[in-house]
Amino acid sequence: MKIAGYNINLEKAVKTIKENDYKRVVLQVPDGLISHLSEFIEFLENKTDSSVIVSADSCFGACDFINSEFINIDIDFVIQIGHTPIPSIEDFQIPTLFANARSDLEITKVIEKAMPFLKGKKVGLISTAQHVHMLDNASKILVKNKFEPIIGKGDVRIQVKGQILGCNFSAATSIVDKIDSFLFIGSGNFHPLGLLLSTKKPVIACDPYSNEVKAKELDDLKDIILRQRYGAIARSKDAQVFGILVGLKRGQQRIEQAYKIKDMLDSRQKQSYIFALNHFSPSALESFRDIDCFISTACPRIAIDDYMQYKVPIITPVELDILLGLKKWADYQFDEILP
Repeated sequence: MKIAGYNINLEKAVKTIKENDYKRVVLQVPDGLISHLSEFIEFLENKTDSSVIVSADSCFGACDFINSEFINIDIDFVIQIGHTPIPSIEDFQIPTLFANARSDLEITKVIEKAMPFLKGKKVGLISTAQHVHMLDNASKILVKNKFEPIIGKGDVRIQVKGQILGCNFSAATSIVDKIDSFLFIGSGNFHPLGLLLSTKKPVIACDPYSNEVKAKELDDLKDIILRQRYGAIARSKDAQVFGILVGLKRGQQRIEQAYKIKDMLDSRQKQSYIFALNHFSPSALESFRDIDCFISTACPRIAIDDYMQYKVPIITPVELDILLGLKKWADYQFDEILP
């Protein structure tokens, strides 16, 4: 199915529904494709005998799939649009299909526009789910222009070579010693910023949607974010009561890390509590007025992207190590969810 500049393999979903005679289907759609919701529903219901229920909660990524909450209303099948699966997660309680939204935009011009900003000849090619299928073509363009492109393989959370998640940059860190700079293909700032912080190598981002290239802008944004993170740690220096946040979304649960953090705080005579949440928001945490500092083991974006929305500082596990003197600020690392 082609829609809004994307190819989405809903034909595979139709085939699966028919083969298994599924009658009740849940559809998860990211915010960026919500405007096409009626077209997705019409496509599925016209080609199958199923009825479609829409999950009205926001869908943030492959980590945010429907698990057990729909079992009680007899759901047969879940379709999540816009993401690739996390290979290390297999035991779905409800059969689930990830229908990635693959961009069909032309990338030649924006890559050529990015070339003058690349540092050195050895270039690591990186992208997100929507554009990762374009990396082979991008590689050919770079080779033609005398560059040496390298595409890294990620860990067990990554399905496709060269793909990064907002919480996992292993496809980049696996080749960081082999390249001079990274070329990121995609939109937004969070992924290339995370790439910059996790690898500490130059990152040039080219956006096929806007035809814009970012290099210095990312460095400037990195400095702003690092100042914010330093400020969050500084605001927490006198904290005595900590709230350890655990995400309930299957793809971002780090409960064992939460217990380790609690043990570490206990050994330093700090009081701590573990809070489990599905959806994080300022209003969800404001009730816990005795907490001086939250530590998020869930999605890294909660502490970084949404930092200014929270009255109480939220830090990452790496930042807690700095706060407790176990690491130095010079050792700062981007928080990742790794195997």
